[in-house]
Amino acid sequence: MATHIKFGRLFTGLKTTADKDQTVVIDGDKFAYVGPSAQAPKPATADQTIDRSRMIGIPGMVDVHVHLTYGNAMCEEDIDLYAPIEFRALRGLINAQRLLAAGYTAMADPGGSNRVPLSIRNAINAGLFPGPRISCSGPYITSRQGLTDWYPTWFGAPKTSIGHLVTSMDEAIEEIRTQVKDGVDYIKIAMDGIQRHPNGDLLAAFNQDEITRMTEEAHRLGKKVITHARGRESTLYSARAGVDLIFHASWMDDECLDAMLENKCAIGPTLTLINHAITFLQPSDPGYGKERYALAMREWGPACQGLPKAHKAGVPFMTGTDSGFSGTPYGEWHAKEMEIFVKFLGFTPGEALRSGTVVSAGFLTGGDKLGAFEKGRFADFIVFDGDPLADIAQLLDKTRIKEVWQGGAPIALKLPTMKREGVSDFSYKMWNDMYSQARVAELAETKRIRRVAAE
Repeated sequence: MATHIKFGRLFTGLKTTADKDQTVVIDGDKFAYVGPSAQAPKPATADQTIDRSRMIGIPGMVDVHVHLTYGNAMCEEDIDLYAPIEFRALRGLINAQRLLAAGYTAMADPGGSNRVPLSIRNAINAGLFPGPRISCSGPYITSRQGLTDWYPTWFGAPKTSIGHLVTSMDEAIEEIRTQVKDGVDYIKIAMDGIQRHPNGDLLAAFNQDEITRMTEEAHRLGKKVITHARGRESTLYSARAGVDLIFHASWMDDECLDAMLENKCAIGPTLTLINHAITFLQPSDPGYGKERYALAMREWGPACQGLPKAHKAGVPFMTGTDSGFSGTPYGEWHAKEMEIFVKFLGFTPGEALRSGTVVSAGFLTGGDKLGAFEKGRFADFIVFDGDPLADIAQLLDKTRIKEVWQGGAPIALKLPTMKREGVSDFSYKMWNDMYSQARVAELAETKRIRRVAAE
């Protein structure tokens, strides 16, 4: 039995515009026909016919930067220490389902604790639970200067960390081979993070020879490489090495751009997290006082200068949000990246929606069968009430998502209310300030000190 669905408009993902009066025919879990309703095959007696002529069909969207083990973390310790691995897997599965309910039928998890992302992926692939189609890496490979080696040397790198510290190239190559044996889709490398040059620029965590050697080994083993690279140096080294996807590239310059074009690298800017740090962080938040707000402000300007040049030059852009932090909770803000592409990077809504569907899908394992309305691809799509090609921000309105289909069938999920206590917020932190007599006197002047009720 086939299913025939008539749409008023259809955004196939294969171009930047939508077509009117289109019909899709689903046979099993794939599209058997996509095209004008007037030319569609006639339904057989046993076929199902659905009229969505007042709606637009959109391919299932893709977020290539979701960390399922983070758990909407409020600090690095939340990510690495507090929740046991087994709990992270259970929590991560529910959070993956939040993406599916938001119209994201596929995603990439580029870096998580132990084998948690792989286990969630495998459980969904085995049909044990509904969820988005997942491609993933293992823990980030990092050095003493890299992201994820957050803790002092007397504490060391915890076994539950999202990063794997290597102290030699032999260790790095061995870790790549181990992760490949475990079944990862990608190798994730932390190319910058914590150290800076005297001039203030971020320092690359690995030198050119090191990142090139790691990339060559991963490619030899048939795996794509992702790097976390905000700074110019780490972005340049990543591009010269020919990595497949560079996250952030905020301080890229023309030399970086030339290397990206030469080696066919893609960019996942992940500007949603930076945008939220600027717009959401409150002075009372610890991240505000620790200069996260100021750092986001410093990064935003260069990113909005360099990234539009890369888009105009033809570098592929993929959509990702760094979901998993409390500022980017699962299932909430995934479409924000497309809105940012349009508002700040020079994309048209159609270009942004292509990036968020077929372009990003192409990076996933088996991605040539995802992300578009096309015969032979998986029937993963959403039925949407609105016009995101006129206003891309409509995609953030989940009430407009009337149906989510995956593998040729509508998905219905009953998800628990998102909570902090007992789920993600385990840190024992009583204070956000140091209350010296001078500080209390300062607060008293602004009437921010409460009087004891018994007075």
